Amino acid sequence: MTHPAVPLLADLIRRPSITPIEDGVLDVLEAFLSPLGFACTRLKFEGDGSYPVDNLYATRKGKEPGPHLLFAGHTDVVPPGDAAAWTHDPFSGAIVDDVMWGRGATDMKSGVAAFCGALAQLAQTGGWEKGAVSLAITNDEEADAVNGTKKLMEWAEAQGEKYDFAIVGEPSSFEIFGDSIKIGRRGSASGKITVIGKQGHAAYPQRANNPMPVIAEIVRALYVPLDNGTEHFQPTNLEVTSIDTGNPASNVIPERTTLRFNVRFNDTWTGETLLAEIHRRLAEVDTRGCAIAFEQIGPISRCFISQPEGHVARLCDVMEAFNGVRPQLSTIGGTSDARFISLYCPVVECGLIGATMHQVDERVPVADVERLAEFYALYVEKFLSGEPA
Repeated sequence: MTHPAVPLLADLIRRPSITPIEDGVLDVLEAFLSPLGFACTRLKFEGDGSYPVDNLYATRKGKEPGPHLLFAGHTDVVPPGDAAAWTHDPFSGAIVDDVMWGRGATDMKSGVAAFCGALAQLAQTGGWEKGAVSLAITNDEEADAVNGTKKLMEWAEAQGEKYDFAIVGEPSSFEIFGDSIKIGRRGSASGKITVIGKQGHAAYPQRANNPMPVIAEIVRALYVPLDNGTEHFQPTNLEVTSIDTGNPASNVIPERTTLRFNVRFNDTWTGETLLAEIHRRLAEVDTRGCAIAFEQIGPISRCFISQPEGHVARLCDVMEAFNGVRPQLSTIGGTSDARFISLYCPVVECGLIGATMHQVDERVPVADVERLAEFYALYVEKFLSGEPA
């Protein structure tokens, strides 16, 4: 018998919800969750220099008091690229040889469908009458992430919602389902450094002031290691991503050059202390008479960690009992919406293998979706009841 998560995933994939276009994908979820007893609230947030975003908050309170579990995920997807390069239509949700194809099949409509399917399973067994389960679903994770989960969590807090633990259904496994969960993420900060000199003829350098030697010294200063890593995190890593003069001529000394960089930082730093360190290094560079300007690009994403004890350890216990493998605790990768949720409760990312996410021919084995849904159902039941793994 097909698990209800599978047709739901196909329905979600058939909605081309490329950020921030919702295209009815939240209607599909609301229609699925409402008959299960969930109170669904649709919320549109806008402003703060970004596009309007549709979001869904759904909650169900059991008959008895107990813990509150939050599931968070996103329904928006990245563009498919050249659709002609796909083996199957990227928005078909086609199942061929027990594999479902389509954009979002891995990242992360499968996680959303599996969790909702798990709730449908619990509705049949009655294993969720203690406590509460809520879902925070956004259509803005893959791009700006300004009017999505961040504001959704702020709204929920204003309604008096409090959570004991949260799961984000992002792909987190490496080789087999359940071999890894993510308990934290490094922070991210980006910046632009401009060095302004004086333009001139390359044959008369004494009449100019070339900013290029200064930018070279800045690169050298930036690449001095920031730390050696911490218990749960890799060393902080800074990468220069571009150096540009906008100068098409080989015999002209440019007036200015611009460097862009990104830093992925661990819990040694906050955004403020990291930027202070970068400014300190810039102040030590010999400017050779040039002017140096620094500009932060975009907001800083904070580093966070959910401690391995308590709810995290219990989830690992359930996964080990279910899967036969105890998951590794990982913090690698880029940013995710878990960073916003970590301000309100401990949070982990627990989902499928992400091998094909963002690629042409993104796809997922149907059996993996069913297995994830079965695990979610087991975990939710044990979380709400307080039973051991």
